[in-house]
Amino acid sequence: MGKRILRVFPRRTSMTPVDALAFVGEPPLFRPEGAAVDEVHVSVTFTWDVETGRRLRDAWAQYYPIVKIDGPAIDTGPPGEFTVGLYVKSGVTITSRGCPHRCPWCVVPKREGPLRELEIKPGWIIQDNNLLATSRSHQEKVFEMLRAQKRAVSFPGGLDSRLLTEWTVEQLRRVKIGQVFFSADSEVGLENLRGVAPQLPFLSRHELRCYVLLAFGGESCETALKRLEAVWDMGFMPFAQLYRDSRHKIAYSTEWRALARTWSRPAAMIATRGE
Repeated sequence: MGKRILRVFPRRTSMTPVDALAFVGEPPLFRPEGAAVDEVHVSVTFTWDVETGRRLRDAWAQYYPIVKIDGPAIDTGPPGEFTVGLYVKSGVTITSRGCPHRCPWCVVPKREGPLRELEIKPGWIIQDNNLLATSRSHQEKVFEMLRAQKRAVSFPGGLDSRLLTEWTVEQLRRVKIGQVFFSADSEVGLENLRGVAPQLPFLSRHELRCYVLLAFGGESCETALKRLEAVWDMGFMPFAQLYRDSRHKIAYSTEWRALARTWSRPAAMIATRGE
């Protein structure tokens, strides 16, 4: 029998587990049912939550003898194998770690090291940082696993538009798609995105999503807006994200916040674009 691990998270996200041994924030007034756990793990995803994570570690240590802190934001070395449902909700799976690219705004290469393939665990939400950079044999196994899922498949980790091939398109055609994410985080990324949507005519705008990083490297609101509009015109539903530094201390103007808010909400985009 494996260890009973109570997990604690500084904040709730769409990926946070919801089982009886997953908690967000401070210890509750009453200890959870089945409180005879072996360890408590405080999992910190974002660097700006590190201080909160350490405070939660100390708070939970008042009630449990073994309390550890780890996660992507804690520099304890590259993450290991993926365990289903432990630090992310059931349905999410990670089949590889790392990315071969070194985009200046991305911390994945530093946190996760070189690209490496993991044992494939079942799931319908693929959170790999760059699935298409893995070997063909690995991808074949991943898509075989996805075809066995009863739920619509999503790729929130993103697919690399530079690595999209006819074979990849055929694999996507053979599974029920919830959403596929690409990215256009720069002008170069925008150019790489051109021609992707025509290869995926079986996907609607609501199924074709695109991350768009805003305000990196001194970009102006006007330039960012043009990139967002170009992504829309290509047939994608943009998902705007303001650049955050490691401490999340950038104070954005009302204009920047309004731009990011509008271009991250499908209903707002549809209303703005008159569709």
